[in-house]
Amino acid sequence: MRIKICGNTDLNQVYALDEMGVEFAGFIFYSGSSRYVVGRIPGEELRRAKLGIQKTGVFVNAGYEEVMQQVKQFGLQMVQLHGDESPMLCERIGKQVPVIKVFRVKKEDDISDRLRNYRGVCEYFLFDTDTAGYGGSGHQFDWGVLDTKTIDKPFFISGGIGVEEVEDLKNWVARSGRNLFAVDINSKVEISPGIKDVEKVKQFVEVWRKG
Repeated sequence: MRIKICGNTDLNQVYALDEMGVEFAGFIFYSGSSRYVVGRIPGEELRRAKLGIQKTGVFVNAGYEEVMQQVKQFGLQMVQLHGDESPMLCERIGKQVPVIKVFRVKKEDDISDRLRNYRGVCEYFLFDTDTAGYGGSGHQFDWGVLDTKTIDKPFFISGGIGVEEVEDLKNWVARSGRNLFAVDINSKVEISPGIKDVEKVKQFVEVWRKG
């Protein structure tokens, strides 16, 4: 099953993720984040990097022009929209690059109406914990909230996931019959915001992909 490591700010570590076979690397373009990538990895270097990993730009309530400028400058292959972006904006961006639309999930949340409006305008959904910020909180939401929802898109799960949560997540997927596309991890494999503990990532990859 696929893995996305988000909040990267060190290009050498991205190369290491690529060598491990991690499928997606997330780069945050929200200036309010402690993992803001601008000024930490030069756009030209990331654009020219020979990587098999899919470079995914994470944006929060950015406009179309800003998103597309960073897509071009950093050579992004996917875009993750983590704010309150409209279906219209998702559709417009999606004509240029695949879009992951994020839904922040609260306890006993009913997200059915929100999902309905985005089904036809993005490639993937991502479910993350609803916090005061926009991700990277290290807090997990109750995956059972999704059990009764119709999710007819490939989707990512994020929010407080590390090695210790792998078995619980696998059990939930098996029990609920969900077709999980990928797991998205961040703070649980960090030394500090934006700097990954490569050994922890290796451990996660091994445990996650263990049969």
